[in-house]
Amino acid sequence: MEGSGGDSGSMATPVQKKVHEAWRVYQYYLDKTTPHSTNRWIGTLVFFLIYCLRVYSIHGFYIISYGLGIYLLNLLIGFLSPLVDPELEVSDGATLPTRGSDEFKPFIRRLPEFKFWYSMTKAFCIAFLMTFFSVFDVPVFWPILLCYWVVLFVLTMRRQIAHMIKHKYIPFSIGKQKYSGRKSSANSGGGSRAD
Repeated sequence: MEGSGGDSGSMATPVQKKVHEAWRVYQYYLDKTTPHSTNRWIGTLVFFLIYCLRVYSIHGFYIISYGLGIYLLNLLIGFLSPLVDPELEVSDGATLPTRGSDEFKPFIRRLPEFKFWYSMTKAFCIAFLMTFFSVFDVPVFWPILLCYWVVLFVLTMRRQIAHMIKHKYIPFSIGKQKYSGRKSSANSGGGSRAD
């Protein structure tokens, strides 16, 4: 009876083992970058500049840049949006406070910062690789694409900002609030006692 033990189907080929090992090493180094957000974003900025230089130097692949811009706009909307949209769903989980007397609930993003960074960096790398294949160099009049993308960006951000104002949330935290305690009025006098 072949395959009755189930062991023969679970045997990995040497190629699969190498791919799995390479993936583990990649994931290890990716996990090590998690706390270093500034360095990660600097690296992404470098990828962005390399991509821009490539597109500028060969004067082509504008449709790839447009698609990249639309994808990045989609990522940005996910990054700025709360996990649970107050307009669409009423849940008993993490929702935004609607009144001043409501309990403080932290802003939970639909797309966390690390996934936002990772998706953006992958998008720049893929777009950069696509510029090496002439099949993706579709001739277009790039100013029209740029104008259309700017209009799309402005309208989308206006809608997102209106949503933020309506539901009173800010998707950015400036830092941890520090409690300084109550200042004593006796210490602030600075004068000596007249007894």
